[in-house]
Amino acid sequence: MKTSSVLLLILVLLYIDASTEWPTHTVCKEDNLEIYYKSCDPQQDFAFSIDRCSDVTTHTFNIRAAAVLRHSIKELYVKLDMIINGKTVLTYSETLCGPGHSKLIFCGKKKGEHLYYEGPVTLGIKEIPQGDYTLSAKLTNEDHVTVACADFTVKNYLDY
Repeated sequence: MKTSSVLLLILVLLYIDASTEWPTHTVCKEDNLEIYYKSCDPQQDFAFSIDRCSDVTTHTFNIRAAAVLRHSIKELYVKLDMIINGKTVLTYSETLCGPGHSKLIFCGKKKGEHLYYEGPVTLGIKEIPQGDYTLSAKLTNEDHVTVACADFTVKNYLDY
């Protein structure tokens, strides 16, 4: 009887371990534009939303993002990769927080503090590329530790 109990416990633990993937969240879904995201950090999910899908096609739009920090962020770096058919076709990186270089209000937040941002974001591009692709976003701190990570799926059928 003990052997079957141990076997059952192992199967349950394997199932729990296999099912810890974060869900896919819908950011927006309108006529010709759909955006979804999924945290790629195995230890933390986060919240992200925009007002309206159609706002994304403008130069600046409002977002809301929230998470509990697992790591302090004296310095913060972002890296974005655009992936089409499994191949990275565009890479962008920028320093968001650093010595004498703080673009965001939450620069300097400590581990355990809540990170919340509500406000405008400017993409710096004139239009969202048409098609189906993935935008991989990764925020790392000064110790090269992942602060947040997500894969955004974009399905854009807008004809500019």
